[in-house]
Amino acid sequence: MRDEKKDECKGGARGRTSAACRECGAPLAAAGRGRPARYCSRSCQARAYRRRKQPPPAPPEVPAAPEPAGAHTRARKRREIAEAVWRIAAGRGLHAASMREIAAEAGVSLRTVQYHFDGKHQLLVAALTLLHEDNERAARARIRFGPDTPRALLRAVLEEFLPMDAQRRTSLQVLAAYYSRSLTDPALAAVFLGAEHPLEDLVAGIIGQAQADGRCVHGLDPRHEADLLVSGAIGLGGDVLHARRPLAGVLRTLDYHLDKIFTVPEGASRAGQDVADTP
Repeated sequence: MRDEKKDECKGGARGRTSAACRECGAPLAAAGRGRPARYCSRSCQARAYRRRKQPPPAPPEVPAAPEPAGAHTRARKRREIAEAVWRIAAGRGLHAASMREIAAEAGVSLRTVQYHFDGKHQLLVAALTLLHEDNERAARARIRFGPDTPRALLRAVLEEFLPMDAQRRTSLQVLAAYYSRSLTDPALAAVFLGAEHPLEDLVAGIIGQAQADGRCVHGLDPRHEADLLVSGAIGLGGDVLHARRPLAGVLRTLDYHLDKIFTVPEGASRAGQDVADTP
């Protein structure tokens, strides 16, 4: 019985495979008594020791993903596309403003235009809204009169319907193109020609307040006067665009009608009246 156990131990030792060096992978000699060896030589053991003392290598640097375009970048790109719509509308008419033409005018791909706007209708409406915002901001900066000088204030408001400078000329051309398109585009007409009349309301308010202050002819209807003044200024502005009337002559026509409305003279009411005649 004792001899059989001795033979099993010897057989197990003979069948055990030899280990490999943890540093270089060379086979190790069969282990005798004590702890089995891990390295084939002292040099391999020293190399392994030095490597353990060194800090772990830094992970490979992964390039950061590009940040998505922010709200400012998106608004700037949308504005560039809207301005392309304005240029086409002012130069060739809104019927020429296809999505491909707009993309080419803006210097971007068609896919970029489609990314920023769901469709042509949304693009046209957005461009019109932005134009109105620009016009209102520019008008507020130009008009420096207040309720204490209603005639001068009203004249300055009416001048916004005339091509007094390059910005207003382009704006009027774009609005004329939108009006023409709205005649055959009910969806655009619903946006372009709303039920409200903010310009007429503004003019009627100026006349009504001046009437309450005793500065207007008694018995005037502010709403009727506002309708005539706004429509008249818009029509006369169109004549200036077509070179059918000189700008200075149109301004004299406006002054003629304002003199019939206001009874109290204002020293500032004739501001800008020295505009030179233009063809």
